[in-house]
Amino acid sequence: MTVILKNPLERTRFLKFVAVGAFGFLVDFGIFNLLSTLLHVNPVVAQVISFCMAVASNFIWNRYWTYPESRSKPLGHQISQFALVNLAGLLIRTPIFALLEPFLGSEFQVLHAAKYGLNPNFLGHNIALAIVVGIVMLWNFFVNRYWTYNDIDR
Repeated sequence: MTVILKNPLERTRFLKFVAVGAFGFLVDFGIFNLLSTLLHVNPVVAQVISFCMAVASNFIWNRYWTYPESRSKPLGHQISQFALVNLAGLLIRTPIFALLEPFLGSEFQVLHAAKYGLNPNFLGHNIALAIVVGIVMLWNFFVNRYWTYNDIDR
């Protein structure tokens, strides 16, 4: 973390990574809500699918914008590394989501969220997803920076 604070180039990369992640967040949430709310796909399954779509988007943006100088690695090798890091992120994310989502949904039921025009299940789904996205973003940045994109100067 101190390298981000001390090195302007790393700070810029981190901010670009966060911007890419924010776009991925929109992809993740949009697909998740489309699947879970409109198509009634199980929320745990929906978050796996939405995560995979966000990962594909994030890889493209990170390879060509955040770390453009990292293209010295063959595409197949780099995407394999990125996919493994994100698979580990999914393995971190899914059980946390599976525990949080029903708990938060029931808490919003208890708080009578519907009385205020809020759907308790929708709130539970999305707040759980926001929490796990934040956790996994930190994992993804550090592991991708020092493994997937380790072919560029620090």
